[in-house]
Amino acid sequence: MLVLSRRQNEQIVIDGSIVVTVVSLRGDKVRIGIEAPKDVQIDRSEVHEERRKLMEAEGIA
Repeated sequence: MLVLSRRQNEQIVIDGSIVVTVVSLRGDKVRIGIEAPKDVQIDRSEVHEERRKLMEAEGIA
């Protein structure tokens, strides 16, 4: 299980059939666990967007 600390309203982009579990709440942070097949790409929204922009700039997407 991958466990991340995230603030409220920040997103995780998930591609596929994935189980997301809230692990804990601490102040303004939510800890979540993500279970997914190894071949599924999981990114924070800002990382996903940066990768998308890089792929677009390279003519891949």
